[in-house]
Amino acid sequence: MILSCQNIEKAFLEKQVLKNCSFHIEDYEKAAIVGLNGAGKTTLLRIIVGQLEPDGGVVAFAKDKTFGYLAQDSAVNSDNTIYEELLSVKQHLLDLENQIRQAELSMKQLSGDALEDLMQKYADLTHRFEMENGYAYKSELTGVLKGLGFTEDEFQKPVSTLSGGQKTRVALGKLLLQKPDLIILDEPTNHLDMSSISWLETYLLNYKGSVLIVSHDRYFLDRIASKIIEIDNTKVTVFSGNYSDYAAKKEQLRQAQRNAYLNQQAEIKHQEEVITKLKSFNREKSIKRAESREKMLAKIEVLDKPTEVRSDMHLQLTPRIESGNDVLTVEHLAKTFDRNTLFSDLSFALKRGEHVAIIGDNGTGKTTILKLINELVEPDAGTIRLGSKVQIGYYDQEHHVLHPDKTLFEEISDEYPSLNNTEIRNTLAAFLFTGDDVFKRIKDLSGGERGRVSLAKLMLSESNFLILDEPTNHLDIASKEILEDALNSYNGTVLYVSHDRYFINRTAHRILELSGGTLHQYLGNYDYYLEKKSQQGASTESAAFGTLAASAASAASTESSASKLSWQAQKEKEAQRRKKENALKKCEEQIASLEERDKQIDLEMSDSKIATDVAALQKLSREKDEIADKLMELMEEWEQLSE
Repeated sequence: MILSCQNIEKAFLEKQVLKNCSFHIEDYEKAAIVGLNGAGKTTLLRIIVGQLEPDGGVVAFAKDKTFGYLAQDSAVNSDNTIYEELLSVKQHLLDLENQIRQAELSMKQLSGDALEDLMQKYADLTHRFEMENGYAYKSELTGVLKGLGFTEDEFQKPVSTLSGGQKTRVALGKLLLQKPDLIILDEPTNHLDMSSISWLETYLLNYKGSVLIVSHDRYFLDRIASKIIEIDNTKVTVFSGNYSDYAAKKEQLRQAQRNAYLNQQAEIKHQEEVITKLKSFNREKSIKRAESREKMLAKIEVLDKPTEVRSDMHLQLTPRIESGNDVLTVEHLAKTFDRNTLFSDLSFALKRGEHVAIIGDNGTGKTTILKLINELVEPDAGTIRLGSKVQIGYYDQEHHVLHPDKTLFEEISDEYPSLNNTEIRNTLAAFLFTGDDVFKRIKDLSGGERGRVSLAKLMLSESNFLILDEPTNHLDIASKEILEDALNSYNGTVLYVSHDRYFINRTAHRILELSGGTLHQYLGNYDYYLEKKSQQGASTESAAFGTLAASAASAASTESSASKLSWQAQKEKEAQRRKKENALKKCEEQIASLEERDKQIDLEMSDSKIATDVAALQKLSREKDEIADKLMELMEEWEQLSE
């Protein structure tokens, strides 16, 4: 066991945050702390690392064990370059390397016993250097920097010129290179893009030590954690398994607690009714029996009402009108900032009802695409066309759609003047703003609170095309799940940018990966995207191996290699190629035919004669659904044939 926490307690003023919390971390164990925002997760970490004194309880580390801690706002402030700052972690190896070099120089000038003693010292130094991976520390350092998203041309950037997020990544890199026995991380994925998060997952999974994480990234927790430590209503409960295992067990436990609570409440109510009835008889015997029941009732340990999973937060997204089938068409889009070309020929389209996620590394231009569609930024070239009756609802990650000097009440009332005071208060209450909260100014809210206000405005917009930029940032896990459920039941069109892979997995029908200024399409959720990428990687590797093998064979005997492909084999290969070309052409014709029929149905449904014929409308609606399903199948088939 590397860490033991026994009966930890902490209160701020009159608010109890942690009460009688106990758990432990074993050697080599990967554990995660979860809970709602404000539950006390960061407070618990600060108590563990000694930054905060507990009101009660004991934190004990195993003897001679080390830990490293990365807080949410950890950042490195230094005049060093990025490379020099990480290299400072390896100063003991640099000193050791210097001692080895000095010993090598001294050997030339010594003889006899002095030389023999120096040779022994040299052997000890080189052994220590080798045991501490001294011969590979430079490649290790470079690997960590690249894994965290720094390119080689950024290695020499001064740390003082970096953004807050980049400084946090430098702090994370230093911590990983220190290799403590226990790594403690508070929201480590906040400033990382998808590829860096994936690298960090692999690094931590293979880490020869223990890991304790606080994170809202459920996909990350699923891959890393083998133990979940939940803080709920000041108490700690430990679950074995990853996040998905915990979520399933938690739901079972919550249901059992709820049933026990409801059963006990029903029994208490029944006993109270019996007591009242016995007393109403007003006889000595019945009063004694009533008093006896009262004593029994007083001894019952009343169960606390189980914490509901944000059942008081309500999010229902309902379009006011239905858009046309073609929602968005983007053709040959180009954008450059300060000589940095993000993309020069970007084209894609969205149909009604699609939920599409744009993914890619930081700085590739994902948010810029959303801003271009919303006309917040002008394109350098290309066209963006919205379909008929399309109404956009926009959620931006910086919440620029909110006015900092307005109160919450003014933010809603000014945007929707038709709402009365009660309706505005009810809307804000649905997003957990009650009482005097509605008079707080936007600029005084936390990131999570601003996110909830933006979601409230989105709900009221009744838009049929939602454009969301990192909608899960600053939301706790329960709030994310409420948003996911709302989007999954939303029958409008959704286009969003997100790094939250769990969120993408639950809500996306199609993924557009922005890489190298080009969009690559994947018809499915995030797991499907990973599967396809894996297959493409295997195909590329296989193709590369085949090329090498062919080159080697060609070098050995060019004539022999050429003769192996007989006339018959060539003929069969050509026939297979024509067969695939015909299948691809047939697939494209079917897609075109179905899309044309889909447009005809839209015209027929708008015909005044059919508009009043319920049976005809139902028949056309069923046909549209069948066309949508068939188109999805054909598009997947087309993708496979195209490859």
